[in-house]
Amino acid sequence: MELVMAFNDWLNDIVWGPYMLVLLVGTGIYLSLRSNFIQVSHFGYMWKNTIGKITQRFEGAEGDITPFQAMSTALAATIGTGNIAGVATAIATGGPGAVFWMWLSAFFGMMTKFGEVVLAVRYRERKTDGSWAGGPMYYIANGLGDKWKWLAALFAIFGTFASFGIGNLTQANSVADALATNFAIPHLISGIVLMLITGLVVVGGIKRIAQVAEKLVPFMAIFYVVGGLIIISSRLSAVPAAFALIFRLAFTPSAAVGGFAGATIKQAVTMGIARGVFSNEAGLGSAPIAHATAKTDHPVRQGLWGIFEVFADTIVVCSITALSIVVTGAWQSGKTGAALTSHAFNLGLPGPGGVVVAIGIVLFAFSTLISWAFYGEKCVEYLIGSMAAKVYRFLFLPFIVLGAVGALEPIWLLADTLNGLMAIPNLIGLLGLSGVIINLTKEYFRKGL
Repeated sequence: MELVMAFNDWLNDIVWGPYMLVLLVGTGIYLSLRSNFIQVSHFGYMWKNTIGKITQRFEGAEGDITPFQAMSTALAATIGTGNIAGVATAIATGGPGAVFWMWLSAFFGMMTKFGEVVLAVRYRERKTDGSWAGGPMYYIANGLGDKWKWLAALFAIFGTFASFGIGNLTQANSVADALATNFAIPHLISGIVLMLITGLVVVGGIKRIAQVAEKLVPFMAIFYVVGGLIIISSRLSAVPAAFALIFRLAFTPSAAVGGFAGATIKQAVTMGIARGVFSNEAGLGSAPIAHATAKTDHPVRQGLWGIFEVFADTIVVCSITALSIVVTGAWQSGKTGAALTSHAFNLGLPGPGGVVVAIGIVLFAFSTLISWAFYGEKCVEYLIGSMAAKVYRFLFLPFIVLGAVGALEPIWLLADTLNGLMAIPNLIGLLGLSGVIINLTKEYFRKGL
């Protein structure tokens, strides 16, 4: 086991190291330049044609679920423990300056996610049962051609394993820990109940997952954001200083203070970008699997939901966590992960603050579970076929109990690596098909669709 973990540490340093982070952000910069920064120039248009048309069903368009349901399913996976624990870890390791780099990665990540979604809809396939399937494995194979099918298969393999790690075991463990710490519920009980509830949802396939996601995601996001806004508004006078600190420490080393050990500029950059990408998953290729099932009349129309998704996940939810930690001074405590966020919320909302974070973790982790169950299923379906995908659902569920009761630090580390490995084939596909993304974008806005 020690040899495995040593190899994983070496591989993780590559996957989440500076070269990969440059490639992740660089892809977003490249697509932003080629599209004339539509995440800025068409920001109002994006709002009007996403949230502004939230009730539009596109009944005549091909697809399984509504555009909003597809975005909610994708957002259910991206708004997860990374928004609570990941952001806190970035600040604990890289200092408040890491928040700036998280925002910067999200700005360019909007275009990366946009490109992923556009390609997912453009190259999706209709299966024999009438359902739709898409994602990086399909746009790599169908877009780049037969000689790249090995790369598509590689993505599907990474996605399958990641679904059991980052999408299952680690999420179940987070739920069980939160319930045990705050409500004294035994880990085993949490695991069994969570398995049963998840089973009721995922057995119904993408339509039931989407129906749950479209109700759960807005509720859980608003619940958590309101809690954070109460903390921030109660310390409104500290907000300008918090922003000044974030921008200053983004470009200067953070000195040791209180329990905070200090951080270099490199740590701020690396942790901010890595945890930002880990949270919104722009470039990792998971969310396009959900967006590919949307009812839409043009790939770019669904791509606009990809921009909104990153905005909601990082610019809104992650920023609430970050500002709560900075304005309360909790970042100086020496704590990290979910414990740091809980500490900040307890300082800002003595009594209910920790409960808000605990409930947020439970809801965020559960939503991630149900979405990743679908992602894993689609990866298995691509590799082996639809029958194997149905078997996958029933293999996925017992792992929830295992995750709830297990000591999972090694699994967290392995899952983090597998999640990052998905980016390599996906980014190759994005860059190789960037011309398709730009041509479809120009076509869409030229026709005024």
